[in-house]
Amino acid sequence: KNIFKERLSLQEMAVKKAKFDISGMSCSACAAHVDKAVDKLNGVLAVSVNLLQNTMQVSYESDIVTPQQICQAVAQAGYGAQVQVENTFTQHDQYGRQSRQMLRRLLWSVLFTVPLFYIAMGHMLGWPLPDVLAAPLVLALAELVLMLPVVWLNRKYYISGFGALLRATPNMDSLIAVGSSAAIGYSLFALGGMLRCDVVRQHELLMELYFESAAMILTLVTVGKYLETRAKHKTSDAINGLIKLAPQQALRLRDGHEETIDISQVQIGDTLIVKAGATVPVDGVLLEGRGSLDESMLTGESLPVDKQAGDMLIGATINQAGYFTMRAEKIGQDTTLSQIIALVEEAGATKARLAKLADRISGIFVPVVIILACLTGAVWLLLGADVGFAVSVAIAVLVISCPCALGLATPTAIMVGTGKGAEYGILFKSAEALENLQSVDKLLLDKTGTVTAGKPVVTDIVSTAMPEAELLQIVGSLEKHSEHPLAYAIVSECVQRELDFAELADYAAVPGEGIKGTINGCRYYAGNSDILKIPLGEDMRQRADALAYQGKTVLFISTDDRLLGMIAVADVVKPESCRAIRELQHHMGIEVCLLTGDNRYTAGAIAQQVGIREVVAEVLPQDKELAVRKLQGSSRRVVMVGDGINDAPALAAADVGIAIGVGSDIAVDAADVVLMKNSLLDLATAIQLSRQVVRNIKQNLFWAFIYNCCGIPLAAGVFYPLLEWKLNPMFAAAAMSLSSLCVVSNALRLRGFRPHFADDLADKPLTEDDVTVSIGSDREKKPADKQPTGGVRMIRKMVIDGMACSHCSGRVEAVLNAIDGVAATVDLAAGTATVELTAAVDDAVLRQAVEDAGYTVVSID
Repeated sequence: KNIFKERLSLQEMAVKKAKFDISGMSCSACAAHVDKAVDKLNGVLAVSVNLLQNTMQVSYESDIVTPQQICQAVAQAGYGAQVQVENTFTQHDQYGRQSRQMLRRLLWSVLFTVPLFYIAMGHMLGWPLPDVLAAPLVLALAELVLMLPVVWLNRKYYISGFGALLRATPNMDSLIAVGSSAAIGYSLFALGGMLRCDVVRQHELLMELYFESAAMILTLVTVGKYLETRAKHKTSDAINGLIKLAPQQALRLRDGHEETIDISQVQIGDTLIVKAGATVPVDGVLLEGRGSLDESMLTGESLPVDKQAGDMLIGATINQAGYFTMRAEKIGQDTTLSQIIALVEEAGATKARLAKLADRISGIFVPVVIILACLTGAVWLLLGADVGFAVSVAIAVLVISCPCALGLATPTAIMVGTGKGAEYGILFKSAEALENLQSVDKLLLDKTGTVTAGKPVVTDIVSTAMPEAELLQIVGSLEKHSEHPLAYAIVSECVQRELDFAELADYAAVPGEGIKGTINGCRYYAGNSDILKIPLGEDMRQRADALAYQGKTVLFISTDDRLLGMIAVADVVKPESCRAIRELQHHMGIEVCLLTGDNRYTAGAIAQQVGIREVVAEVLPQDKELAVRKLQGSSRRVVMVGDGINDAPALAAADVGIAIGVGSDIAVDAADVVLMKNSLLDLATAIQLSRQVVRNIKQNLFWAFIYNCCGIPLAAGVFYPLLEWKLNPMFAAAAMSLSSLCVVSNALRLRGFRPHFADDLADKPLTEDDVTVSIGSDREKKPADKQPTGGVRMIRKMVIDGMACSHCSGRVEAVLNAIDGVAATVDLAAGTATVELTAAVDDAVLRQAVEDAGYTVVSID
């Protein structure tokens, strides 16, 4: 076992993940080429290229391949790559810089394109031209002169496009470069003809010039690129908003002096000062003082949280009132805020299944379009069309085709969706998790900490001999010395009510029964009915039953001679759990099952409260995983929601594992989605957001496919023989640019996402018979049993004398099981019977039944 662990550790050490900045990509075909170039390297385990962010994530074996070799492979594919420098708290304004550079290029291009368009098309529209341009040859030369600066300004398309063609990896720039070059080449050929013919022929050849089309193609493509970059910038608003939350400076206390330092200078162990109105600089622990912190950026809780010495602090939260010192525990990339930002960025960089489909299509799209353009021109020439018409149609086919729309359809929606999720405290770890969540049809919920608050609280106080506060004070004084979870609930209730604790003497804990001690000379007992020195009355027993049926634990309090009352403690249901579960079941069509390691009675009571009809109780961690596997085997899309270490196997096995953010680190690591606010309503929000994102992606892909399917035949002149529809290359360029812009703009609609919860969620309350409970992994369905009273033990062990054979043991088992509320198992060899009570059954009834059958009951424990 140790050798296996050592090998596994070495393997994990060898596998590393790195993020690279990629330059030179212009479309999804580029991303596909980069992906292919890196993926074929020996030692690369996984690669994901993000066109939207111009980044690449690579998982690789460090003993086989290095980041430098990965960068070299990208360079050989014709693109630039460098390992990304981790600097979470620096706002990267790459889209802002790109849009400013492109705007300058666009303005200069427009400056030359507008007059070029005027002189080239003006005479057709009756616009006046200067006399100097009256000669056809002079007009043609003027068009050439005005076109050349536009070509130079947009030379990047030619460098990238023809470079990709030479490497046999054509991209969108290749289409633009080939299309505009064809227009320029044909126009130069016509211009050469004008130099050798008379004026009449020059007027005819003037109509064959496409200088204005070439310039307009480049300008319109740049317009689309500029608008697209502006739109892309908005997709990262959520990440930029998170980055802005990070403080830039901290106030450090050193040698009794305060000093203001940059946040990057903070070291683990530094003592920092946080004043009222200041932001907590890093994660840490409060040392001295008090504060009231606004943690809404993390938990969504609008009310401030009071903090005192020993409490954990989260960086970027705001101290609304108070003054305190803190010790820095986590800095840089280890802070909670940094990890949230990293999760959002990584999710945006991953790919969903729909994106991989689009990438495969984009990888072959450009060469197919180039071949199709050549065939289009050749077919029209064979049909007798003139060269100018054939060239114009071929150029239009090249220019109108847009692989960008396909490549941007998924990543833009994923980026906006994950960012929107972060605003609601929902962290998707991958695009695949975001995509899978929308198809869930079976939801498994852990109970403790997920449906319930996870901490026991006092729910009921029944006092028979004194004021309620006095009874609580006595019990609190006893429980203050206990480490039992129930004791914490009672002591907390006393503190909340500001009750003083009395001095306690002769304290003793009685295993399996409760505690006892002396207060002001009087002996008090607190625990189950076994610790009581007096009999439990019928009225009190019935009241205890009523509380126990609700899943509450009952604690009896008495003196030596009288019963003082009882206190009920329970892990209460979160206020929003009922509404969330009903929303999921009744309005979103999802089957919900409660999967818990708690006993069947408590689980059944909690399920009844929140409206869950199916319960699997008393399960071990491996049983939870088995439950997930069985459902998946029946073609169900399973989501598991939990918060504890025991939930980790099931979270990892589920199609989508969802962890409550305040849960254990192991549960959070095993999950695909993290709910930071610890609310099940956010689960409904996450599923609604997932459905909206996938719907948006499908819309984008549909319109991208439809655009190309309709645009390419139109540009190829398919409709020209019947309707004389012919697409000018300039309009083809405009359509291509607008297609990418439309896809990105449609994705940006997700920024307006708001969760919808039905106002009227009234439902018929569930009864015990409505809830079915399965036990462990055998999953045998049976009605939810009533929980026995807190004063009666659930399990009785009877020692029976006189059983000599299997017939004897069978007879004893039969007479016990004939009693309502009893499930008995007899062990002949041990001479015992284990009795499980599902209702309040007196010991005398059990004894009488066995003795009537002819056997002797030695004892009942």
